[in-house]
Amino acid sequence: MARILVVDDERGVRTFCSDLLRRAKHQVETAESGPAALTLFAEQEFDAVLADINMPKMDGIELCRRMRLERPDQIVILITGYPSIENAVRGMKEGALDYVTKPFTPDELRLVVSRALKERDLLEENERLRRDLRGQHGIDNIVGVAPLMRQLFDTARKVARSDTTVLIEGESGTGKELFARAVHVHSERASQPFVTVNCGSLVGSLMESELFGHVKGAFTGAHVNKVGLVTVANRGTLFLDEIGELPLDLQPKLLRLLQEGEVKPVGGVETRRVDVRAVAATNRDLSEDVKAGRFREDLFYRLNVICLKLPPLRDRREDIPLLVDRFLRSYAVKARKEIEGISEAALQHLQSQSWPGNVRELQNCVERAVILTSNRVIDVEDMTPPGGAAIAPSVVAAAPTVAPAPYPFAGMTLDEVERRHIEHSMLALGGQKTKVAEVLGINRTTLWKKLRQYEADPDAEEEQEA
Repeated sequence: MARILVVDDERGVRTFCSDLLRRAKHQVETAESGPAALTLFAEQEFDAVLADINMPKMDGIELCRRMRLERPDQIVILITGYPSIENAVRGMKEGALDYVTKPFTPDELRLVVSRALKERDLLEENERLRRDLRGQHGIDNIVGVAPLMRQLFDTARKVARSDTTVLIEGESGTGKELFARAVHVHSERASQPFVTVNCGSLVGSLMESELFGHVKGAFTGAHVNKVGLVTVANRGTLFLDEIGELPLDLQPKLLRLLQEGEVKPVGGVETRRVDVRAVAATNRDLSEDVKAGRFREDLFYRLNVICLKLPPLRDRREDIPLLVDRFLRSYAVKARKEIEGISEAALQHLQSQSWPGNVRELQNCVERAVILTSNRVIDVEDMTPPGGAAIAPSVVAAAPTVAPAPYPFAGMTLDEVERRHIEHSMLALGGQKTKVAEVLGINRTTLWKKLRQYEADPDAEEEQEA
């Protein structure tokens, strides 16, 4: 059952359409003019709008335009007594999904409405999938309260809405692929493929074949045609990891892909059109590689339209407690252990390290500690790697790193840090519990229980009982 608005200045048409649609178990509202329809539209939501093109005061095409300005996904079907290509084209340009020509039969009306509602269901399913993807791989799922990270989040959200090429720079383990996926799932390409190419894993013709495909007989062993990863990524995002490792002889072909949107399979004679958004990542200084002749200058500038520079973990030490908390929860579940948290001494110990492997190294350290510990609370001795000694604070003293930033949660337990973070999120998001739960990566019931425990939401008990 759907909610449908029928707009026509002829009473007979309104009655015919509303009676037919109600017999099909739909809820129907009617309006005799465009302005009257806009009034109803402002007060209610409709799954589809059926509007006559030829009406006084405001025609159906203008009505469609105004409705879709307010709700871009609104389904609109136009009714016309003047079947012409011009009217159809004008309506489609303003976003109308379909049109039906007067006089129409009951079957014709049922068919066009049925098609429109299937389109609505598809749009809703796509949006649900996008929400799921954003929940798993979105920017809000990346841990970071450091100012450097907040600036990156803002830039990544802006970049995601465009189709421009992005270059992500950062040391190994800083989360370059995490950001690449986040850019993808916040883009219009989110429902399309995200394809990763490790540019350092293959060489020569194997890399060219992997990227662009090949035709049968192109080289020894090419027994059948092969589709390249670029074609697999069509309409989606191509993530070029370790782009600095791409061989020089392949760089002109990648440049052609980025500039012209064309690929030619190995051994082929015809080019193929593809539509991909490129996101590249590197832990090298590509500008130095350009000077040394290891990387093409024109390709570098084509990739470096927008650059996201990810900071090393030593420059965002205030994020370590939050990262440790997330890793502890995850690995405790995997290891089927009841881990209550981490001691203050162990947390300070982790913050004193230089972490040359960045977040990935910290993650491995926490995973190892969860596996090795026999206690409910992780302590310093649990940080001992198998067959070796615990990471010593002197490691940092010997390393030429910046002094640790002041730690805002010193002296607090993990529960206290969690409470501060939840209360801050509630304040920052105006108390929108659904949004807060989504940002924190927990369900709404868990958030309610936390708020009740903290007594931070006096209405929580009433809400749950309601």
